[in-house]
Amino acid sequence: MHRSDFLVLGSGIAGLLFALRASERGTVTVVSKKGAAETNTMWAQGGVAAVQGEDDSLDLHVNDTLAVGHGLARPETIRTVVEQAPGLIACLESLGVRFSRNEAGDGLDLGREGGHSRRRIVHAGDSTGRSIQELLLERAAANPKIRILENHCAVDLIERSRVEGGEDGIVGAYIHDGSSGRIVPCAARITLLATGGCGKVYQYTSNPDVATGDGIAMAYRAGCRIANLEFMQFHPTCLYHPEAKNFLISEAVRGEGALLTSISGDRFLADHPMKELAPRDVVARAIDRQMKRRGDPYVHLHLEHLDARKIRSRFPAIHAACRRFGIEMTRQPVPVVPAAHYMCGGVVVDTSGRTDREGLYAAGEVSCTGMHGANRLASNSLAEAGVYALRAAEDAGSRLASIAEPPPLPEWEVGAASLPKESVLVNVHWDLVRRLMWDFVGIVRNDHRLELAGRYIELLRRSIESYYWDFVLDSDLIELRNVALVADLIVRSARTRTESRGLHFNEDHPGESPDQAADTVLQSTRRARAG
Repeated sequence: MHRSDFLVLGSGIAGLLFALRASERGTVTVVSKKGAAETNTMWAQGGVAAVQGEDDSLDLHVNDTLAVGHGLARPETIRTVVEQAPGLIACLESLGVRFSRNEAGDGLDLGREGGHSRRRIVHAGDSTGRSIQELLLERAAANPKIRILENHCAVDLIERSRVEGGEDGIVGAYIHDGSSGRIVPCAARITLLATGGCGKVYQYTSNPDVATGDGIAMAYRAGCRIANLEFMQFHPTCLYHPEAKNFLISEAVRGEGALLTSISGDRFLADHPMKELAPRDVVARAIDRQMKRRGDPYVHLHLEHLDARKIRSRFPAIHAACRRFGIEMTRQPVPVVPAAHYMCGGVVVDTSGRTDREGLYAAGEVSCTGMHGANRLASNSLAEAGVYALRAAEDAGSRLASIAEPPPLPEWEVGAASLPKESVLVNVHWDLVRRLMWDFVGIVRNDHRLELAGRYIELLRRSIESYYWDFVLDSDLIELRNVALVADLIVRSARTRTESRGLHFNEDHPGESPDQAADTVLQSTRRARAG
């Protein structure tokens, strides 16, 4: 059994910042499902939204975020993140992150993305996430109070009441060791969910393979409230190429003047007040509408009219990737399509990152802080993740001494789970769930498709649960169970909201309804079976 003061599930910006700050108060175990660098943070191209420019202000950033959130974003949360985001930038710089500087070299170079009224995106070229991830990982690996377990997959949270009765709360998690195949308990007084998003619930996504909604599924099974899962953000511009798996063309490209057209050259966003810099929900729906109306498999993103030298300098990673696929983005249009990108809902937390369960915190994409509401403003996610990770670490550290040590944790009960995994069953269910979600619960929805999706997903979940406890567990089966549960929660949330708001567009209810300007909250009445 592993034991530490803090257990961190996930190794992106939220998990590693929390771990580094929490290590000042105690020992930390960081669990990473694959390699510690394989996170959503690693693939974040754009940057961190933070007020820096003389023409900008905290109020402008708050107002931009509120406008994009379509009535569901919480002003107090936004104000907290916006006010603390510049301090986050300073914190990351003090740790060694090197953000891009302006041409004069006397300040940060600031980008602009959709929905922002000013340039305020602090970036490290077009590889901001990679720069942050690699630096934080280097710092964590060198910290003697932090232990990183790679190739370990969380199975379920462990509830104190199930171990010793009495007071309820979370005392750690069962973890699957990918090397040995064993499931071991990891005990901790404080557990942080920093497991990222759930883009792999959909057939097409910009997310890495690890984004299977594990934290949301585990928290739901443990009785936490889950909110606003109907608001999945589809990034408008993923590279369309048979060999380009999950490759994103950053919104910052449009911030520098790139244009969108149909294959035949029609600029379909020209009439919008913000044109190509409209919020992501608007741009993604416009692209989806063009593709369906014309029967085209993609649309074009144009940079040919921009300064080629500047584009190569500002977006070196994107330029290099496109060239690998035979596309010279400074001379020819780039084919792009929307893909599932960011979950704006998640595990409900307070302003310190606390969930409903004692000893359990959440930060980053897995959480629902109220920052994003019905739609996320570009590059607010890294700001929110970093700010809440530091706030959670401060709160958890101050409360550590008052939380009882975890009791001795029982080993995982194997029971009847002795049959070798049926790869065919896993693969078929995996494909069915993800295709159903893409076809029936995608960018544009309607009541009939949502009803069908609900029925089909329920049947698939029953089938998956029927053999989950009979076969030897591995990460594939763990992820499949979580993907199916999160898909079910997304469908239930979407069916509850009979209007169109932000990222949730239902063609049977095309307008916003004032009486539905509230969060969609789901909570389990059943507790997780613990082994």
